[in-house]
Amino acid sequence: MNYAELFRITLPETILEIAALLVLIVDLGLLRKAVLSVRLAVAATLGVAGCIAAAIAVARLGVSWLSLGQTHDLTLLATGGFVGVAQIGILVLTALTLLLLFDLEFTRHIGEFVAVVLMAAVGGMLIASAQDLLVIFIGLELLSIGLYILTAFAKTSGKSAESAMKYYLFGGMSAAFLLFGFSYFYGLTGTTNLALIQYRIALTGPSPLFYVAWIMVVAGLGFKVAAVPFHLWAPDAYEGAPAPAAAFIASVSKVASFALLITLAMNWWLRPGGNLTAEGLPLERVLTAHYRTWPQLALVLLIAAAASMVVGNLAALAQTSVRRLLAYSAVAHAGYMLLGLAVHPAFTGRVTATAFSYNSFAPSLRSMESVLFYVLTYGLTTVGAFGVVSVVEEATGSDRLDAFLGLHKRNPVLAGILLALLLSLAGIPPLVGFWAKFNLFAAVLGQHAGTVPLLLVALAIAMSAVSLYYYLQVLKRAYVMAPVDEERIDVHPVVMTTLLFIAAMVVLLGCFPTLLGAWIDGF
Repeated sequence: MNYAELFRITLPETILEIAALLVLIVDLGLLRKAVLSVRLAVAATLGVAGCIAAAIAVARLGVSWLSLGQTHDLTLLATGGFVGVAQIGILVLTALTLLLLFDLEFTRHIGEFVAVVLMAAVGGMLIASAQDLLVIFIGLELLSIGLYILTAFAKTSGKSAESAMKYYLFGGMSAAFLLFGFSYFYGLTGTTNLALIQYRIALTGPSPLFYVAWIMVVAGLGFKVAAVPFHLWAPDAYEGAPAPAAAFIASVSKVASFALLITLAMNWWLRPGGNLTAEGLPLERVLTAHYRTWPQLALVLLIAAAASMVVGNLAALAQTSVRRLLAYSAVAHAGYMLLGLAVHPAFTGRVTATAFSYNSFAPSLRSMESVLFYVLTYGLTTVGAFGVVSVVEEATGSDRLDAFLGLHKRNPVLAGILLALLLSLAGIPPLVGFWAKFNLFAAVLGQHAGTVPLLLVALAIAMSAVSLYYYLQVLKRAYVMAPVDEERIDVHPVVMTTLLFIAAMVVLLGCFPTLLGAWIDGF
C-alpha cells in the first residue's frame, strides 16, 4: 500500500482530527479558567474552521481511489462523486451543529464535546468513502461511539443518561448483526471488497446463507437510519440527548448511513461485474446471475421502506414532545429514502443480460442522486428544527407542544424560521422538501412501470399528507393559540444567524432546486 497516497486520500479526516486535538489543547490548556461563554465560542470557532478546511480538502481531492492492488476494482477508499458530495454535506452539517452551541449551558466540558463531535464526523466521512467491509465497520464504530457519548453528555439529566444507555444497548446489538452479516459475506466470497463480493456471488449464485447475511446487514444499517423495526432507540435518544447532539444524530448520522447504502447500491446493483476481468468469464454470464439475485435483496428494502413510512407517521400523531415528534418523523423520512434506494432495473425485466448497456442504469443513477438530494436537504432542515427546539426549550424548560404557544408573539423571526422548516419537512412547495420528495418519487416511477412501485409512491404521498397534520399541530400553537407567557424569547446572535441561514437555504433551494441538483450531478 502507498502510504503517501493513503495520507492524501484521508487528508480531510486528518484535518478534522487535528482540529479536535487543537480544541482540546486550547480549551484544557489555555482557557481552563476562562468563563464558559468564551471557551464555548473558541471551541466552536475552531471546530467550524476545521470543518471548512476539511471541506476545501475534499473539494480539491476530486475523483480518486486508494487501491489494495493494481486495479481500482480493489478500492479501499474513494473520493469525489457521490462520496465527495456526502462528505461535504457531513462537514457542513457538523459546522452548523457547532454554531448552535452558542449560549447553551448543558455542560462545562465544552472542549470535549466539540472534540467528540469532530471525531464522530470523521467516522461519518470514513463510512461515506469506504469501499471495503472492514473500513465500513471501523467508520461505523467510530461514528457510533461518538454518538453514544454525545447522547449522555448532559450529566445532570437523568433522561440523557437513560437515552444514552438505550442507544448504546441497541447499537451494540445492531453492530453484532452487521458484523455477523459481514463475516458471512467474507466466508462466502473470500474477500471484503464490495465489488469483488458482488462479482463472486453473481458468478456462483446466491446461497441461503447469502440472504441471511443480507438480512443481517439490513438490520444493522436499519438501526443507523432508524428504519422500522429497528427504530425503537430514536425517540428516546432524540428526546434525552442535548439538543445539538440530537441535531447531529438526526442529520450527520443519516447522511453517512445513506451514503453507505448508496455505495452498496452502486457496487452491488448498478455495476454488475464492474470492470473486473481477472476471473476471465464473459460479462453476459455475470449479468444473468446478477438479475436473478439483486431484485430479491431490494425487496427487503421495499418492505422496510413501507413499514417505516406508515409506523413513523402514525406514531408521530400521538406525540406531545416535539423532539419525539421529530424522531418519528425521521423514521418516516428514512422510509421515503429507502424507497428510492430499492429501485432496480431488473425488477420489471426492463433490462436483461442480453440487452445490457450502461445507459440502462441511468434511471437507477437518478434514484441515487435523488436520495442524496433528499438526505442532504433533510439533514439541513432537521438541524434547523432542532435549533429552534433548543432555543424554545432553553427559554421555557420544556420541549412539549405547549411550550411553543404564542411563539409568533414572543419571537416572530424564530416562529417564521420554524414555519419554513416544518413545512419543508412536510413537503410543501416551494420549499426544498417538496422538490426532495418530488424528485425521489419521480425517479421511482421513472424506474418502474409496475403496480407495486406505483402503490408504494401513492402510500408515500398519503403518509406525507398525514405528516402535514402533526407538523401543523406545532405551527398551530406557534401562530394560532394564545401564549401562556408573553415574555420575549431572546436568541444569541450567532444562533439566530445560523437559523436564518438554514431557513434561507431551505427557501432558496426550494425556489432554485437545480442549484443543488446540478452540484450533486457535476461534483
